[in-house]
Amino acid sequence: MADVFVSYARKDKARVAPLVAAIEAQGWSVWWDPAIDPGQQFDQMIAGELERSRAVLVVWTPDSVESRWVRGEAREGADRGILVPVQFGSARLPIDFRAFHTTNLDHTGDVAAHPQFQEVVRAIEALLGRPRRPTATMPGAKGLEPGVASGPPRIAICVLPFTNLSGDPEQQFFSDGITADIITELSRWRLLAVRSRSASFRYRGPAVDTAQVARELTVRFVVEGTVRRIGDRVRISVQLVDAETGTHVWGERFDRAQAELFSVQDEVVQTIVSTLVGRVHVSDAERARRKPPTSLDAYECVLQGNALHWDDPAGGAEATRLFERAIEIDPGYGLAYALLATMKRAKWRDDPGTSSALLDEAYQLALRAVELDDGESTCHSLLAQTCLYRRSFELALEHMQRSVDLNPNNQWNVADMGLVLVYMGRAEEARAWNLRARQIDPYFDQPWYWRQSGLTCMVLGQFQEAVKLFARHPVRTYYMAAFMAGCYAQLGDTERAKASVAECLSLRPDFSVRRWMSKEPFNNEADAARIAAALRLAGLPD
Repeated sequence: MADVFVSYARKDKARVAPLVAAIEAQGWSVWWDPAIDPGQQFDQMIAGELERSRAVLVVWTPDSVESRWVRGEAREGADRGILVPVQFGSARLPIDFRAFHTTNLDHTGDVAAHPQFQEVVRAIEALLGRPRRPTATMPGAKGLEPGVASGPPRIAICVLPFTNLSGDPEQQFFSDGITADIITELSRWRLLAVRSRSASFRYRGPAVDTAQVARELTVRFVVEGTVRRIGDRVRISVQLVDAETGTHVWGERFDRAQAELFSVQDEVVQTIVSTLVGRVHVSDAERARRKPPTSLDAYECVLQGNALHWDDPAGGAEATRLFERAIEIDPGYGLAYALLATMKRAKWRDDPGTSSALLDEAYQLALRAVELDDGESTCHSLLAQTCLYRRSFELALEHMQRSVDLNPNNQWNVADMGLVLVYMGRAEEARAWNLRARQIDPYFDQPWYWRQSGLTCMVLGQFQEAVKLFARHPVRTYYMAAFMAGCYAQLGDTERAKASVAECLSLRPDFSVRRWMSKEPFNNEADAARIAAALRLAGLPD
């Protein structure tokens, strides 16, 4: 969802592009797609973006006033009280819009330097509020932009046009298509402020200065890549550069047969996007880790809390503190509420008592997260998991589906779908989702991922595979030891089963199979019985 929807006629694209760049440079996100003609083609995607926008900037020109679609988009903005009209040339405005004050930007120079441009800025500010300009108000926070509505600053990133090294015009079409798709898919991530295609495509060429691009577009990360034909195969190379330090954060290449190139384009784009975002997360978390605790902002608190091992008691306690601190700093930060809900739910699950107070608190926090940021996929995912433990299975699936619909490239949410499905009695589907998370991001290595993947294999009776997956979990907890004991017992390895039982009871002397399983939200009784039987077979106390 962008802050500003720009309505214009196709013929005016060249004149509108600098205006879009100037608005983005102010810190607002803009939806306009020069590959689609918003003034001539009112398709479902355009309608959705228009509906979700918070300001509608209509560009009146002699061509756009003749377009019924531009007039329709302008009417939508006027009816909602969010219309910001500007004018190029001596266009005679439609009669029903002449009563609206319209800013004349008919100027051949830099639109941002136009005296009347500040009038446009003030009109947008009146609707959206003033964006936080990091370079002026947040020293040291270059490349951060205000979040949508409230919430933390977003990380600014641009994708340069992939360079066609083949000299084949058809490959140029493919190179531009790959670039445009990456921009579109990156825009699904709420933590990113992605520069538009029009802004990025001004920097076409093999010898682009990424530092200059970063300065001019005020971004922290730059994505660049190449496409090269080698015989009957095509190689796509991509790299992520941290413009602040000049370091290459990540690079990868993808080789595909020429014949299958267009059929696998979506797969390649999804892998690039998911891995890119994963590397941005890691880079930003490391950056936040080096800062003194007293100087952390809300976003950095969340980054640090997310980077901790929640299964470790000390790590879980510190993560909880950081998420609470993030909410204190920014009470409108939806994701912080969702993550705090997860910590409360984990504490309830670990509590041997029967009170539901912590789970109820987690549910209220998760609901608040979605209320604050309905467009953040992870808020829906974590609400889904809380619903799961409340045994509201259909509601859990509804929010989980909403999560992956919002962002199918989010490897965390893809894996979360696997968690929900295994407890709903759909273990085969859960396994496919678990595998998919690693396919779209080969670096995905969250501790909880190995725990839930191992549990899925246990439900499927694949105990040898479960052992391998559990072994990749970096923290040995009592329940990991219990699961390992059950697997070893099913495999007939009594010595290792006994050792795992001893480890479990040393970490949690009061462990009880019955009590543990009472909080495992299996919808299928047979699945729950299979896990409980394995634990009892290992010799864990009932």
